[in-house]
Amino acid sequence: QVQLVESGGGLVQAGGSLRLSCAASRSIFAINAMGWYRQTPGKQRELVAAITSGSNRNYADSVKGRSTIFTENAKNTVYLQMNSLRPEDTGVYYCNARLVGAYGPPVDYWGQGTQVTVSS
Repeated sequence: QVQLVESGGGLVQAGGSLRLSCAASRSIFAINAMGWYRQTPGKQRELVAAITSGSNRNYADSVKGRSTIFTENAKNTVYLQMNSLRPEDTGVYYCNARLVGAYGPPVDYWGQGTQVTVSS
């Protein structure tokens, strides 16, 4: 199992920056992929950015060029640096850890979520 604790959300004006942090309860070397998802009222949770254990990164088109996902292995932490924030970036951001075993489907773990609000 993996416990995830997020921090770093808040209220920011459009054009500002935020850095979200997600600390995992186990070494992230043992986690196949970690990512950040955003959820807004009435919509499904959507991928914002993800990074694999091989450091391959994937970003939603809406945040490409404005956001960076990176890890600090010594702290078992994944970060999402978001710049040039827009009101449409508003939502609850969830950290995700995906474990892929030798058998069965991947298992996803989620943090409790952190609110990001971007004012215009």
